[in-house]
Parts: sequence; C-alpha cells; structure tokens
Amino acid sequence: MAPTTKYVIKYKLNGERRFEFAQLQTGTEEEAMAALKKLHGETDDEITELKVSKAL
Repeated sequence: MAPTTKYVIKYKLNGERRFEFAQLQTGTEEEAMAALKKLHGETDDEITELKVSKAL
C-alpha cells in the first residue's frame, strides 16, 4: 500500500461551498474527484471549483 497524505478538498456541490478531508496518495484533482464521487455516490450532483491542498 502506498503512503498517503491528508488533504483538504474545497469544492462547490450544486453551487453550495463545501469541503472534505481525504487521505490521498498524490493530491491530484482527478484523485480528489474520485474520492468525492465515492463519498457522494454516483448522482446528478454538480461538483465544480475543485481545489486540493495539504491539510495543516
């Protein structure tokens, strides 16, 4: 298993600002989007303005 780092994912879900914490390997937007889809499920929700940064 590859080492992970804690990241904060800031995004808008259907226009509402939200954030989540996730353990990611690389912190790419693609990896963050996959984590959000796992969290929210495969729905018609619109995820926009995705920003990923290391958590403090």
